Amino acid sequence: MTEQPGAGLPALPGPWTAILDEARRYPSPHNSQPITVRVHDDRRAEFCYGLDRGLPAENFGIPFAHVCAGVFLESLATVAAAHGWAVRETLRLAEMDFSSPQRQHLLGGLELTPVPVTDAAREQMAAFRRRRTSRRPYDRRLVDRAVLEEVAAIAGGMGQRFGCTDEQVLVDDLIRINQETLFDDLRDDAVHEEILTWIRTSKRQAAATRDGLSAETMLMPGPLLRFAMHHRWLWDLPLVGGLFRRVYLSTMRGVRELGWLTGPFDTPGDHVEAGRCFLRLWLAFTRHGIDLHPFGTVITNPRSHAAFVERTGIDESGGQMAWMLFRYGTGKPPPRAWRRTLDAMLLGRETTAVA
Repeated sequence: MTEQPGAGLPALPGPWTAILDEARRYPSPHNSQPITVRVHDDRRAEFCYGLDRGLPAENFGIPFAHVCAGVFLESLATVAAAHGWAVRETLRLAEMDFSSPQRQHLLGGLELTPVPVTDAAREQMAAFRRRRTSRRPYDRRLVDRAVLEEVAAIAGGMGQRFGCTDEQVLVDDLIRINQETLFDDLRDDAVHEEILTWIRTSKRQAAATRDGLSAETMLMPGPLLRFAMHHRWLWDLPLVGGLFRRVYLSTMRGVRELGWLTGPFDTPGDHVEAGRCFLRLWLAFTRHGIDLHPFGTVITNPRSHAAFVERTGIDESGGQMAWMLFRYGTGKPPPRAWRRTLDAMLLGRETTAVA
């Protein structure tokens, strides 16, 4: 699908249309694009988290809502800088209440100020436009150590520790832990219900919603994915369950290296900074032509998280947490994801001051 930037969108004051039209491509930890924006005037806006698009049933599902906010803010800053603007934030870091009748949780205010466009800003913007999540099989080539050193330095500068391994036995063990997490989560009624909410089993459905986790990006036949997810008890049967598992796990071939991030993860402020860091690392990998695929439930599932930390020997003392695990490498380009419309991102124009 091709789209004209800003096509069919409401006219927004100042540079907001151009900036938000690109910033909406931020990667969401929940595959749900929950961030919404209310533009006040040509310089000011506020942004919210749509509670109906979160995953509160998962352990750490609520903290990852603020991680999503951090990813969005880093994306917004990246796009704005390439358009000649800096973003000043006034954040409201209150805990999210997913039972609240007010379904838009205010995250804070945004203000644009003009700045010169630098070569670094242009390079970062180019990486943002190229960035994709690749669930395809990877080849066996190791990533250049200099790239990993650059990523580690970026993480360290943001108060995070980047860990990685190419030890094949450890890689295989961590992949197995991640794989088994889905089967464990399917036994949890609340988590299973959330998973069903975001599965897109046809191109038509994915085109209509422009969000969620599509069968195409998972390289699975849509009817098989729909049947398997709605009949979760089949996964435990000796023969049929084994078939479902093999199809689901077929995209995990060629995993040669894994990386993870450990850092402060106690408060909403920690979670926002974690999200900023992850997007910045992702763009660093992208600049070097490296694909990336984050693993979610291995972090949010308590049993899998404990197994992951024990197997890697990660130290989570002193408020530290291993909050992200991902594979990285090179392979065939992934299918192009459907882009959400900016109309769904906007709450509407207002002229009142930012709350």
